Amino acid sequence: MGTAHPQTLPAESVVVVGFGPVGAVAALALARRGIPVTVLEANPAVRTDAADSRASTFHPPTLEMLAELGVFPQLFETGLVAPTYQLRDRTKGLIAHFDLALLEKDTRFPFRLQSEQQNLVQIVRREIEHLPQVDLRFGAPVLAAAQDGSDIVLTVGGDRPSTLRVRHVIAADGASSPVRQSLGIDFPGLTYQERFLVASTTEPFEELLPGIASVNYISDAREWLVLLRTPRHWRALFPVDGEADEAELTDPVAVQRRLQGVAPLDRDYTISHVTLYRVHQRVAGTFVRGGLLLAGDAAHINNPLGGMGMNSGIHDALAAVEAILSERAGDTGAIGRYDELRRTKAIEFVQKATHRNWEQLQERDPDVRERRNETMTALAADPAKAREYLLVSSMLADRIGTAV
Repeated sequence: MGTAHPQTLPAESVVVVGFGPVGAVAALALARRGIPVTVLEANPAVRTDAADSRASTFHPPTLEMLAELGVFPQLFETGLVAPTYQLRDRTKGLIAHFDLALLEKDTRFPFRLQSEQQNLVQIVRREIEHLPQVDLRFGAPVLAAAQDGSDIVLTVGGDRPSTLRVRHVIAADGASSPVRQSLGIDFPGLTYQERFLVASTTEPFEELLPGIASVNYISDAREWLVLLRTPRHWRALFPVDGEADEAELTDPVAVQRRLQGVAPLDRDYTISHVTLYRVHQRVAGTFVRGGLLLAGDAAHINNPLGGMGMNSGIHDALAAVEAILSERAGDTGAIGRYDELRRTKAIEFVQKATHRNWEQLQERDPDVRERRNETMTALAADPAKAREYLLVSSMLADRIGTAV
């Protein structure tokens, strides 16, 4: 790495660290408000792997936010509308069928949109890369951050090493966030004993398992799973032994055996992509350090059951932008409220909901499983109760109080 050159950005500038979906939305929101923004992304380019198993579910309130930013039509073109989802039992079949049309009076978008997160990032890049107020830098990893008086100083590596001094930073640099770590912000929580194995396939599960929805949560006392459809693939997510050898778990024969156990084929499944990863539930001790605001996975991570991680991160991004602009307009408590509000949402809403989803899917006690199944069947059959349930699972209940 060459010599780092000090650089003080204009007083009105905001730096966004990370150009995943959360950082991209933050950058776009700032640009839409005419704020100069410098985006620092460690990777040399946007990832474009269509089989990538990262986030792919956009919930109604997130779609509303993206519509306000002017990018919903482009995202819609890349996506698959999922108006329903199901809770199923691996032995008994359908338990509860939920139709998001019950939310048509609550949102303009009574459905989930399935689209890989990199589609949104690509759309935002096209929106902002030619705007004069946006400096989009790839291959620019932020190695460290420090608070110096009222400023934040960022140490940037890559081909253009530098130190940037700026008043406001939105750090969306992921779960291993160098920004968060260098500031000494703790990241307490838990790591699940099991790991998650995701296999993407082009086989038509909708034909192999007639009657399933595009999103299916399938409970089982031995091996629960999730079947999720994206525009290009079906994804099957399985819990696997956290201590087992990775090569054994991802061995093609082993993956075939799991998929054949879901829906038998008289030949091998066509598998596009296999991912194995550990799952955590963690929330940063604070989302704010001076004029620096953590957002997305840099601030909180959770298991993917329910599709709330990316969505809550996008909500963070927009709330962070509003907090910064409010402070600049004279509201000295805005950034503090961002910390209080978004951290509370992460703990009391997202963390609890996603962990509860995990507990229900892997429940082993047969009596508990039967009572839960009966409860969910009755709930889904009652339109009023089903709507209340959907307001939570679709994150519309979380929308109240999102802004600062």
